[in-house]
Amino acid sequence: MNEQKTKYLNIEECVDHIIDVFGDDVRIGMPLGLGKPVGLINALYRRVKSNPQINLSIFSSLHLEKPIPSSDLEKRLMDPFIERTFKGVPDLEYMIDMRTTGLPDNVTLYDFYSKAGAIKGEVKMQQNHMNSNYTHSVRDCETNNNCIFTHIIAKAETEEGTMYSCSCNSDTTLEAIASFNKEKALGLKRLNIGVVNDSLPFMYGDAVLPAEAYDIIIDDPDYYHPLFAAPRAPVSIPDYMIGLHISTLIKDAGTLQIGIGALGDSVAYGLNVRHNENEAYKNLIAESGIGDRYKDLIEQIGGLDTFEEGLYGSTEMLVDGFLQLYKNGVIKRKVYHHIGIQKLINDGKLKENEIPNDVLKLMIEDESIHPYLTEKDFDSLQRFGVLKESLTYDNGEIIDGATRYSALLADDSNLAAISENCLGKNLKNGVMLTGGFFMGPQDFYDDLYNMPEEERMQFEMTGVQVANQLYGNEVLRTLQRKDGRFCNTGMKATLLGSICSDGLDDGTVVSGVGGQYNFVSMAHALPDGRCLMMIKSTRAEGVKVLSNIVYTYGHTTIPRHLRDIVVTEYGIADIRGKCDQDIIKEMLNITDSRFQDELMAEAKKHKKLPEDYQIPEEYRNNTPEKLAQIMAGPKAQGLFPDFPCGAPMTPEELFLAFAMKTLAAKSQTPEAAEFPAMMAELPEEIPGTILPLVERMGLGKPASKEEVISQKTLLLALRLAGFF
Repeated sequence: MNEQKTKYLNIEECVDHIIDVFGDDVRIGMPLGLGKPVGLINALYRRVKSNPQINLSIFSSLHLEKPIPSSDLEKRLMDPFIERTFKGVPDLEYMIDMRTTGLPDNVTLYDFYSKAGAIKGEVKMQQNHMNSNYTHSVRDCETNNNCIFTHIIAKAETEEGTMYSCSCNSDTTLEAIASFNKEKALGLKRLNIGVVNDSLPFMYGDAVLPAEAYDIIIDDPDYYHPLFAAPRAPVSIPDYMIGLHISTLIKDAGTLQIGIGALGDSVAYGLNVRHNENEAYKNLIAESGIGDRYKDLIEQIGGLDTFEEGLYGSTEMLVDGFLQLYKNGVIKRKVYHHIGIQKLINDGKLKENEIPNDVLKLMIEDESIHPYLTEKDFDSLQRFGVLKESLTYDNGEIIDGATRYSALLADDSNLAAISENCLGKNLKNGVMLTGGFFMGPQDFYDDLYNMPEEERMQFEMTGVQVANQLYGNEVLRTLQRKDGRFCNTGMKATLLGSICSDGLDDGTVVSGVGGQYNFVSMAHALPDGRCLMMIKSTRAEGVKVLSNIVYTYGHTTIPRHLRDIVVTEYGIADIRGKCDQDIIKEMLNITDSRFQDELMAEAKKHKKLPEDYQIPEEYRNNTPEKLAQIMAGPKAQGLFPDFPCGAPMTPEELFLAFAMKTLAAKSQTPEAAEFPAMMAELPEEIPGTILPLVERMGLGKPASKEEVISQKTLLLALRLAGFF
């Protein structure tokens, strides 16, 4: 494929071309989340919707949707927030139809992954869910004859001409484009389509592609639009306690993977406090008992001191937490895509600002360069700064101005001369984070967009075939990902160590496996890697509190033979390599105490614990009240705020959201029977302390019977929340 074959079309021309090529069977794939070209897929969907003779199959995941208020009060609270957060962000029209009238019969949506709980009640989505590992998703789409791949791209003018970046979604894009190009060479009909959006930051690494990588490029300013921003979630005390435990298991000069959401933010915040508030951090670790309880494990695989060398981010998802860690001086360890360089760094023989005189000799001894320096070796060493930028290579000679050196490094005197005169002063082109895709709040996008180019290059984007596994370049990736700590989230864990993260035991899909298995597998494959599975010990269903630690469960995401470390708000269970009774004991120790006896009895019933076993007394106080007590002091000092990276709402909106959440929760309790009497006793005149909140909701002077009811309901919520 060459540049002359790339077509530059507008949206409608592209839709015409797709239908001309594929007729009445259009099968199109898009990346998850942010990377979908909404303008193009909406235009294609409208065309197909109006023509029942055309069948459209869409392969994708994480179909981003704006929040939809479900009541008058929610609408009054949420509409201004939605306007601020999502102004100019287009909706996916097929998702609007799916939620309302339903998709037409000639459109089928195949989904790999969704926001947790988003498709629980959607029958067709449940039936058409494709359970697939992230690294297998392109393969599995092609198994179903997916013929088109399209995504949004960033554009930049460079010395090589106009270049494009996969930016937010290199994850599956790179594999899809490469695979399609091979299939086109075999005569199969395939289309790679890139749609420019100038809101995207231009990201580097494997994400950078020339125009000829695409069959069609759409660059229409009318279809540039803001990116879908994922608002930050509040971080609760249980979230923070999980992050605090995790923070003790991260080793300086190691590798970190975290995901989006409150638990990812909690880990990032815990690491930031460890690095920048180390005295307060160590006091908290000591006073909470974490330091004594897990002393040996912390010394073995983690630490409590500041990050002098820093961490390298190796993750499928570049999230806001990583940028916060970068800003706070934690993410700073650079890796280099050269086995010899990386091995010497790991061995302490080479540093970014100290290139030793014997560096070439050491690489020859490690067999990472040839004793006769090839041009490929030369280019690589020069790219990473080991050799001076001013040098050139010509026909087996290294040229330094008027001086020429033989590339035969096996000659000691020649090697000594090159080492004396040709080495660089500093390493360059290292990266601090490798990721496959990104999504986050608006200021996260702004930070990436506004970063100087040289700084942004340190956050490289690549495919999940690289980011999520070791295969293909195992030696280098193992060196780079040393002391890897892969933090993943699960829904449930069994006492025997299996993890449920994506579905229910009746087959209902909650989200999808995504890349979780990849990181569990990689943690076991790396000699010093560990998987840290984060699970909240309980969940609420109406008025009931249920344990997320169970004896058995009918659905498994990660089987128990791949167990490693499980972390709840109550502690750390190191269960790798342990026998069944010891696994159960460790898991009971991190279970909420309201459920320990029942679970212990179940284990004894099945002869998996000795009859006389008792949970040690120090683990018998696993209660929310105990956690609140632990966090009271640090919170009073201004640490561990509800929104560590900034709140998505105004203070008034947060107060209102809290009040409405309180009302919803108490509506599920016996207290709800008292609501009519409480509403009858509400004051006629609105107290001045809450008047700004009522006015924010547009209910200061209700103008209809419906608004009077809404005002009274709001006042009840504020009363229940303790605001007056």
